[in-house]
Amino acid sequence: MSKITIQGIKYDEKSSYLRGPSLAPSLIRDALNCGSANMYSENLISIENPAISDAGDFEIKEYFDIEKITKKHIDTGAKIFTLGGDHSITFPIIKAHSKKYSKFDILHIDAHCDLYDNYEGDLYSHASPFARIMEHGLVNRLVQVGIRTLNPHQAEQAEKYNVEIHQMKDLNLASIPEFKNPLYISLDMDGFDPAYAPGVSHHEPGGLTSRQVINLIQSIDTEIIGADIVEYNPKQDLKNMTAFLAAKMMKEIVTKML
Repeated sequence: MSKITIQGIKYDEKSSYLRGPSLAPSLIRDALNCGSANMYSENLISIENPAISDAGDFEIKEYFDIEKITKKHIDTGAKIFTLGGDHSITFPIIKAHSKKYSKFDILHIDAHCDLYDNYEGDLYSHASPFARIMEHGLVNRLVQVGIRTLNPHQAEQAEKYNVEIHQMKDLNLASIPEFKNPLYISLDMDGFDPAYAPGVSHHEPGGLTSRQVINLIQSIDTEIIGADIVEYNPKQDLKNMTAFLAAKMMKEIVTKML
């Protein structure tokens, strides 16, 4: 059984619209541990497992400290599950993974492609992490699901980097090819429709249901080497709905990593 380390990255300095995701890691844990639900995922594996350890939350002062923290945890031999934070954190996390894994893919679930060459002059904006990842050749394949904000610039970027985009307007989850390489999952909470996840900075109607995302995760039949959940903004949440959904997804993804 794999060893897994959970790390919280309290960082939202690269957010372009609203701040708040830096508050998310501890609140997702609170939802997970509050007693409202049991600790089992739907595959009957408990997240209360000696193979899973929690390294706690990290206050980030310098952006690329995220890479150093992640690499330190990877060097223990563990797989890393990260609670963010805005989506900018995924680039340095993937940089750390690329030093251990020579070939892996990313499944990116999101309303947005996050492929801007830069956003508002920032190369490391939360709207740009996947441009940096593909620009540096850090992964073999990038598959994006739930996209519903594509524009001409990002369409050009996707073509440039051979990104596989499954837009909501014509989504068929059964058409997503199987993953063969080891896989990293990046789940942006605004990939869900706002009806399921109101606690995000960017409300984009017409999104994924919670059941669709759970089924997608459960259908994966390759090794998951790491994952993150990002862009939960507690300041926007309604009765902790999004925190509980993030906790549910945490159980499903972490136990799948085992």
